[in-house]
Amino acid sequence: MPSNSTSSEADFVASTRTFYDAIAEDYAEHFAGERSAKPRDWTVMAGFAELVSRGGGEGGQVVDLGCGPGRSTAFLAAQGLDVFGLDLSESMLGIARRENPGLRFRQGSMLELDIPDGALAAAVSWYSSIHTPVDRLPFLFAEFHRILAPGGYLLLAFQAGDRPLTLDRPFGHPVTLDFERRRPEAMAELLEAAGFALRSRTVREAEEELGESSAQAFLMARKGVAGAAVAL
Repeated sequence: MPSNSTSSEADFVASTRTFYDAIAEDYAEHFAGERSAKPRDWTVMAGFAELVSRGGGEGGQVVDLGCGPGRSTAFLAAQGLDVFGLDLSESMLGIARRENPGLRFRQGSMLELDIPDGALAAAVSWYSSIHTPVDRLPFLFAEFHRILAPGGYLLLAFQAGDRPLTLDRPFGHPVTLDFERRRPEAMAELLEAAGFALRSRTVREAEEELGESSAQAFLMARKGVAGAAVAL
């Protein structure tokens, strides 16, 4: 992808890394039961994995972008996918490697992926685009598009809404970070502008008993195949 780096981009990438390095162990413990608590969300990911297994792209590998402690990576691997995880935070990656010694993880930024053009069958961004400023989203989605083989799938999960949530001193750590909430229709338009065809849109209401304050959105999109119609 052509370089579009700016000092502000370096700032938000660095602040995101610092935030998750600080809270990694507490985060992993706090969300240890997330899969059982939110079965509908993981059903979306299971459906995505099934589509990829049926032949989503010309490549074979899948990347879990912003994998955190690696639980989504492990889930995708359990569905039979050849998956590896990528994250900014070395502390998060340390947990991922500790909890999943048989899986592969690497450090890196989603905006500058060290992955060849068209190399992968699919990519998952499971709540990992939520710290990217809105003006950088077109470049982020262009990078996602670049790394996928023709026909490859993308799964994007995020909180739906208009106003960001700011977390200040989570778990008592001296760090602060904004969690951006997006409108699903606006995100769909950005994906289509990047060259994706939207294939499904799932939005569920917030589950207040789980501490959620916003709806949750899941978009599945596919990179086109030159000269051919793309269908599920």
